Amino acid sequence: MIYSQEELIEKAVLYFKRGDFSLGYRTLLDAALNTDSEEIYIKVLNFVTHYEKESSEDKSPLLYLFENCVSEIKKIHIESGGLLGKTILKAENITKNYNNNRFVLGPVNVELKRGDIFGLVGENGNGKTTLLTILASLVEESSGSLSYSFLIENKDKYDLLSKLVYIPQRTPVWYGKVLDNLKFTLVHHGVKGKKNNLLVLMMVARFGLWKYKDLKWSELSSGYKMRFELARTMLRRPEIILLDEPLANLDILAQQVILEDLRMISKSPVNPIAMVFSSQQLYEVEKISDEVIYLRNGKPSADLNLEAEEKNKLIVEIDTKNSRDEIVMVFNNNQLEKLEFNGGVYILYFKEGFSFNDCLAAISKNNFSLQYIRDISKSTRRFFVY
Repeated sequence: MIYSQEELIEKAVLYFKRGDFSLGYRTLLDAALNTDSEEIYIKVLNFVTHYEKESSEDKSPLLYLFENCVSEIKKIHIESGGLLGKTILKAENITKNYNNNRFVLGPVNVELKRGDIFGLVGENGNGKTTLLTILASLVEESSGSLSYSFLIENKDKYDLLSKLVYIPQRTPVWYGKVLDNLKFTLVHHGVKGKKNNLLVLMMVARFGLWKYKDLKWSELSSGYKMRFELARTMLRRPEIILLDEPLANLDILAQQVILEDLRMISKSPVNPIAMVFSSQQLYEVEKISDEVIYLRNGKPSADLNLEAEEKNKLIVEIDTKNSRDEIVMVFNNNQLEKLEFNGGVYILYFKEGFSFNDCLAAISKNNFSLQYIRDISKSTRRFFVY
């Protein structure tokens, strides 16, 4: 969903009033960052200090400060710029050959527009990282063409890479404190003095690093290292972000926050950013992606050769402490066609006509220990279970 600045502000208030304080807080910061106003930053950072000091999970006593910030932000007129939906990257018939053609990526076609989020899925070794690094202009394609349409025409490789950011799965070690590193990044991009300090603090708050701003790389968890990378990236005002496995090694809660943040910053009414990210978390990719690119053996595929007769059948993924025999007993009326164990969870394939509601009803009638259940019939997850 794409919101204007006015709608973004309304959403921030709605989230905060209904008790979704974290989402309301981050949405407010996005709206404030859109203004590019030092005066607004000062007022909002005053709210941030109160918000971050509040030990209670209930932030409702801070509503009056929140609404004061909203009133000030509303005074700043923001032009949308009309950038959303405009093509920024076009890759045509891209291929890459490795090991004397033992592995060939492509041909792949990608047209990425501002505000688009593309998910890239596939098992390891199928070319996801190769494609990302080609799109990032870090690896040269063997054939095909790649073009960009940035706001300011790039004069050289440095200009290109300043607007095109690639975040690898394993980010390099950095030294010093979070805050100092972010300030240095902004100085490197020409912002100094008071504006540097205010903008860095805004970005620290926006990506949940306020309580960690004086920590070093070795003192941060994987989730906060990724938040640092996003904060550092956004200070560069990129137009395209390419992320390789940003959800790897994160717990479920951290994954959801990162995904929410990617969607929010991508759809900015002022600076919409085009994104491509790879992940093994297939269901999560589908939740936020405008389009999903599937790779198998280096080849993109719309349906990954799913058999036609499988398309109308229920496929369910479950995590349970019950045994395989006990699962079979639950579905003892010949509804279950196939049962597989894959990566710590069971995959249940049912005959045509058996619905997800039928599955839930059968489970509820039996003494069945269920930690997790998901209908993956329409999910890309079904392509990668064997």
